Amino acid sequence: MVKKILIGFLVVFVLFLGYVATRSGTFRYENSTVINASADKIFPYLSNFKMGGQWSPYEQVDPDMKKTFSGEDGKVGSIMDFEGNSDAGSGRLEMKDIKPNEFVAIKLTMTKPMNAEQMVEYKLTPEGDGTRFTWTMYGDGGFMTKLMTVLIDCEAMFKGQMEKGFENLKKVVEAPTATPPGPGQ
Repeated sequence: MVKKILIGFLVVFVLFLGYVATRSGTFRYENSTVINASADKIFPYLSNFKMGGQWSPYEQVDPDMKKTFSGEDGKVGSIMDFEGNSDAGSGRLEMKDIKPNEFVAIKLTMTKPMNAEQMVEYKLTPEGDGTRFTWTMYGDGGFMTKLMTVLIDCEAMFKGQMEKGFENLKKVVEAPTATPPGPGQ
């Protein structure tokens, strides 16, 4: 009897893994909001890793996160290595593309809690008296992403984190006295 139960469990497990394998490992999550500030006021917080900590929902879950910066911050090729708690994770951000006051592309390489590589893009477009900030995250996480999307709603999770980031960024740039520091500050 125990042998039949184990075989049944094994069959269900293999079928589950087969189902997971048929799913796509690619993902693309996008969310946007309008911020009551000009693009030139918002942009430094997106293109400068040191300033990003003022609004990033990931950095704010671990105030003791260890960060190491290399390259000229705010320029293509700049890097931020980070080592955070289990909520923040560890990895590297590398600036891949910058179009002043319009667009930023960052390669995110996670090393903990699991290895993953994805792209993060920030796009700013004028809208009314403010600026639409569109945040996109995409990549191909392979089998682990397939498994995660079966077990949890990753899109809802990431969009929730994006909403928290939007809220944080609005607090920073919509404040009447908010003025970003100049280059190198």
